Amino acid sequence: MNHSKTAVWRGHPQPLGASWDGEGVNFALFSERADRVELCLFDLKTRRETERIAMRWQTNQVWHCYLPEARPGLLYGYRVYGPYDPKQGLRFNPNKLLLDPYAKQIDGDIKWSDALFGYRVGGPREDLTMDRRDDAPGMPKCRVVDTAFTWGEDRPLRAPWHDTIIYELHVKGFTQLHPDIPPPLRGTYAGLATDPVIEHLKRLGITAVELMPVHAFVDERSLVEKKLKNYWGYNSIGFFAPDMRYSATGSINEFKSMVKGLHSAGIEVILDVVYNHSAEGNHLGPTLSFRGIDNTSYYRLIPGEPRLYMDFTGCGNTLNMMHPRVLQLLMDSLRYWVVEMHVDGFRFDLAAALARELYEVNRLSAFFDVVHQDPVLSQVKLIAEPWDIGEGGYQVGNFPVLWTEWNGRYRDAVRSYWKGEGGLIGDLAYRLTGSSDLYELSGRRPYASINFITCHDGFTLEDLVSYNGKHNEANLEDNRDGSDDNRSWNCGVEGPTSDPAVLGLRARQKRNFLATLLLSQGVPMLLAGDETGRTQRGNNNAYCQDNEISWMSWNRESEDRELLSFVSELIKFRKSHPCFRRRSFFQGPRVKGTGVKDIVWLTPDGREMTDEEWRQSDARCLGLYLQGDATNEDDDRGRPVIDDDFIVLLNSHHEAIPFLLPRLGERDAWQVVLDTARANGDALYQGAEQFPLQARSLALLTRVKIGAVAAKIAEGVKLAASVANPAGR
Repeated sequence: MNHSKTAVWRGHPQPLGASWDGEGVNFALFSERADRVELCLFDLKTRRETERIAMRWQTNQVWHCYLPEARPGLLYGYRVYGPYDPKQGLRFNPNKLLLDPYAKQIDGDIKWSDALFGYRVGGPREDLTMDRRDDAPGMPKCRVVDTAFTWGEDRPLRAPWHDTIIYELHVKGFTQLHPDIPPPLRGTYAGLATDPVIEHLKRLGITAVELMPVHAFVDERSLVEKKLKNYWGYNSIGFFAPDMRYSATGSINEFKSMVKGLHSAGIEVILDVVYNHSAEGNHLGPTLSFRGIDNTSYYRLIPGEPRLYMDFTGCGNTLNMMHPRVLQLLMDSLRYWVVEMHVDGFRFDLAAALARELYEVNRLSAFFDVVHQDPVLSQVKLIAEPWDIGEGGYQVGNFPVLWTEWNGRYRDAVRSYWKGEGGLIGDLAYRLTGSSDLYELSGRRPYASINFITCHDGFTLEDLVSYNGKHNEANLEDNRDGSDDNRSWNCGVEGPTSDPAVLGLRARQKRNFLATLLLSQGVPMLLAGDETGRTQRGNNNAYCQDNEISWMSWNRESEDRELLSFVSELIKFRKSHPCFRRRSFFQGPRVKGTGVKDIVWLTPDGREMTDEEWRQSDARCLGLYLQGDATNEDDDRGRPVIDDDFIVLLNSHHEAIPFLLPRLGERDAWQVVLDTARANGDALYQGAEQFPLQARSLALLTRVKIGAVAAKIAEGVKLAASVANPAGR
């Protein structure tokens, strides 16, 4: 290897990272405490280090230089010199090649060895002696990219929150087994933009896909040694670089083409992003990037013992959002994905960790302040996973305006209710109507609640109704990993069965969950595959299963097609009725100028619920009457929003309950739109007549004029036809 033989100019401290300007490449790296920085260049074919260039210029703690002869495609990394004193939190080690935090593309996988660690590895405790082995042969390399791309007419879709249907999926898992995707494109960004995938999403009625992490990430050494992988990807090391494992072409433009294709189909792209920690782990972890560049700036260290890391994430470290350069890194990354990659929003993993100023979560932290004033980021969809593992980390309902949240209380209440637990109707009522108890007082709207029954973390819907306990043996952790609080019910048999009664009950329970989700106020989020009965065989923590346990199967049986049709028709129904996607909370008796209430809660005997009845410990049945001419809402043009009247009836009891329907005029009747227990979409009931609400079922009825029934029957029949036959399903 030769030292500098390339022309080197001074360059500029901004922008950070490697930037091609059409004539050369500017390199800029922040390190507050470094004594010296070298830019390392690598041969494109052999990937061997060919040159080290001293970055002699430093401006405002940014080391920089300009290579007038460099071009896109160049492979590079950094070596950073400085004091090595782990007891003081200083971990500089120039023997370790470091990834650029601003790298737009990272090529290659880590080849694990002891050389990737900054200290001597071997004993049960950290040996504080510096490891002097060169780890470059086992490290991925950064690649200079040309960001030019022809976007044409592509623009942000900006779908309103109240009209949004989110679909959480994994790029590889969703496409790997699809028989209609060309084999070279399966498991890739390009595969996700193919016609078969887009047709499936459009048939469902999805308006936004939420992609599990696509930032460049690392498979932990412990997993690799077990022949497993970090399938989920919550182990980021490159906040600007799409992971190339999902690329069929090896170009970042493939990701852009995917976004453009989905936008053309009217589907937004939301990224699940992990800014709370990095892949470098705790004090015993490898030195890959931030740790070797400036450990004390990038990470939160324990006061008085800076050898160790504060860990609010369960992943060994927490990024230091109180440092202005780290906050800049996060904001620059977010803006890059919006401006250069055209994504429409973000879901922030363990977002409470980003809001911690010292130890407590602060909803007015610098992170939120910067996002709110940013002219780009304040316009995109922002979703918080509103918790971390630290004390006080559960913050559902406490994020500021502009933010939506994964509503864990919605998931828990709905799961517990349909499991058959009593005394939950009060909590359930809040969840069905947008969780006003969590969001209204802070000035937020029902769409602040991202409602979900299942997500990547936990059981699939099929497994939620098929297993009482987790079955994570394939993870090789003796079934100790994963949550034990699943609120699941196997309907009488653990796991697979051929018992028709059990299968029928499971099918009904799935319809109950899906109907509840799609008839609730707020933003519904579906887990990919729940609409076709995807199973993980009882594994509720499949983070390391890059195989058919996690991948979506596209071999549909008849029951899967029925469920898919059921979900599609439900989403279509939701989109056509503003009663179920309100922009404001129900006012109840507070509706002004109408003389009626916009919502009435009913007991099975047809009366309005009393305060005492809400608190009954054995209550498992309730109804809600939505009055479509009293929405108290306007559309985008200021016109009153008018809809039909609806009744939603829910019964999680193991026995049928006759439900007395509200009295109507002589020319009116209640038509059944949906009954998860039977197919009777054209059934009519006169007012003050008892409806036979079956055990463990949900029914939706609409008020119709008897003379106009024919115009309404089609809608009800479509939904009912997607429910399996009355004989058992």
